[in-house]
Amino acid sequence: MQEKLLKSLVEDLVSPEASPIVDLLFNKKDVNEFLIAKKMKLTINQVRNILYKLSAEGLVSFIRKKDNKKGWYIYFWTLNTEKCIIRIELEITKKIRDLESRLKSREQKRFYICNSCGIEVSEETALENDFSCSECAEVYSLADNSPHIKEISNKIKSKERELKLIQAELSEIALKKAKKNESLAKKKAKKKKISSKKPKKKKR
Repeated sequence: MQEKLLKSLVEDLVSPEASPIVDLLFNKKDVNEFLIAKKMKLTINQVRNILYKLSAEGLVSFIRKKDNKKGWYIYFWTLNTEKCIIRIELEITKKIRDLESRLKSREQKRFYICNSCGIEVSEETALENDFSCSECAEVYSLADNSPHIKEISNKIKSKERELKLIQAELSEIALKKAKKNESLAKKKAKKKKISSKKPKKKKR
C-alpha cells in the first residue's frame, strides 16, 4: 500500500519514469546512488536530478562519503516515508476541497451548452454572448448539471476513502515510532541503572 502511494507521489512530482526509485529506497537506508543508477539503467546525473527534486520537497535525505581511491564524493540516499505520506495526505485533502468547490458551483449555478460544438459555458459567458455560441452562432441550450454532480460526488467519495487509508498509514507509522522510542528509552534507563550500581573506584 505504502509503495503504491509513494510511486504515485514520485510520478506527480517528477515523472512516471522516476517511480522505480521507490522500490530501491523503500524501507532501506543510505542507498548508494551508483547502485540506484545501475538498477534503474540511468546515468548518475539522471538519477541525481530525480533525487534532487525529491530532496527539494524534503522527501529524501542524504549523507556523503569520500571515495578514498577515486577522490570524489559518493551520496547515499534515504527515503523519508512519513514525510512522503504526509505530503500525499495534503495533496488528497487539496483535491477534495477543489472537488467540493466544483460540486458547489454545479449545484448552485447554471451552465449552457452549444449542441453543435459541444462547448459548455457559464451563465455569465452565455449572457455576454447573448446566449449564442461564439463559434457557430447557434443558440445555447441549458445544460443538465445532474451527470456532473453525480460524477464529482463519486470522485469526492473515492478521494475520502483514499484519505482514510492514508491517515491509517500515518497512525501506524506514528505507533511504530512511539514503540521504538519507548524501547530506546527503556534501554537507556536500564543502561543508566546498571552504570549507577557499579562501585566507584576509591581514590588513592
